Amino acid sequence: MEPWRVVDLGTLPYRDAWAQQLALVEQRQRDEVPDTLLLVEHDHVYTLGRRRAAEANVLDAGDVEVIGIERGGDVTYHGPGQLVAYPIVLLRDGTERDLHAYLRHLEDAVIATCARFGLPADREPGKTGVWMTSPIGRKKLCSMGIACRKWVTFHGLALNVTTDLAYFRRINPCGFESSVMTSMAEQLGPFDFATVKAALVEELGRSLGRTPIVR
Repeated sequence: MEPWRVVDLGTLPYRDAWAQQLALVEQRQRDEVPDTLLLVEHDHVYTLGRRRAAEANVLDAGDVEVIGIERGGDVTYHGPGQLVAYPIVLLRDGTERDLHAYLRHLEDAVIATCARFGLPADREPGKTGVWMTSPIGRKKLCSMGIACRKWVTFHGLALNVTTDLAYFRRINPCGFESSVMTSMAEQLGPFDFATVKAALVEELGRSLGRTPIVR
């Protein structure tokens, strides 16, 4: 297991957290800081990934800021009640240097987190993220999009815990119809956000082979 710092940023505007990520990526490349997991909730924002169709999938952003960033994927929403995790991780030589495998590890951690709360979650073949089968069809619980510079990862995942799903109706999230999105709370009722956060930290550490630095 490799050591990493776990930093809870609380609620932070997207641009501020993005700037922290970029700074940490450079510091990690120079080996000035250890691997770091940032946890955050954002104010309402839509972000556009590198996929060409992303901007066209913003239907009516209204008063919500739209920001183009360097992660992979399409447009997505971030906001209160959504647990966002940004692993700033130097992928080691050998088996870690496989970005597809890295994404599968992120999915594994979210699937395991949901299982702790009695929510069966899984993958959708050919589609990144974490999904589930509901009585009315397939639903998406967690969106993912990453970037990597000199084998240091950034951006990450957004798990809908108590998210206001109405904001997804202003976009085609990840290119899908907004009705595909769901949350843990929509499926199972009220959740303690802090408990889900603690579970995700443990599962990400297990899946990525990282252990928190104890000070």
